[in-house]
Amino acid sequence: MPRGRYALHDLHDHTLLAHEHFQCAPGPSGWRYVSQLTTPTGEHSGSVDLTLDDLGRPLRLELHASSWQVRGAALDGVTWVRTDPTGTDATEGNTPAHAFTGTSPAFLVATARLLRLTPSTAATRVRLVAFTDPVLAPRTVDQSWALVNSETHPTDTAPLTVDEYQVTALDTGEQHTVHLAGDVVLAAPGIELEDLESPPSTFT
Repeated sequence: MPRGRYALHDLHDHTLLAHEHFQCAPGPSGWRYVSQLTTPTGEHSGSVDLTLDDLGRPLRLELHASSWQVRGAALDGVTWVRTDPTGTDATEGNTPAHAFTGTSPAFLVATARLLRLTPSTAATRVRLVAFTDPVLAPRTVDQSWALVNSETHPTDTAPLTVDEYQVTALDTGEQHTVHLAGDVVLAAPGIELEDLESPPSTFT
């Protein structure tokens, strides 16, 4: 069960925004990721709880940030309920998208798991609902994912396969690279793996 810490940075000026303390593992239903977020000064600022089924679809999502809450799942596309800090105003949403995304590294693993690309697969388009900080506002985004390289590296315990994805935002054409090893993000824009206590899990 990998556990560790990511540093989340602003994409423009690289300011440290938060630390995400996580643990994740394959399970009976598919894969689960849980994390707690803290500010650079150590104050609690949110949490992520994401469970995928064997096909990579979101069985359950719960996000907390700035006293806002989102609960979601794959249902008629994806469906979610967003609750304001007072707990009195809940707004339900639904859209014909494939899955969710957001600032957490968990969503990069989840999207890769959903698409199951190979180096010979053509770039694949995916529609996602992104929950944007700091109030978890939903926004539909279209991306293209391609697995451009997969390399296996020897380690002290077992060989480690690193997959390199090219992700394109279809509304702007902006491209970036994501490196994954199993269920751990090694590198991605705004994401730095600072600590990892055990090796990544591998998906069968």
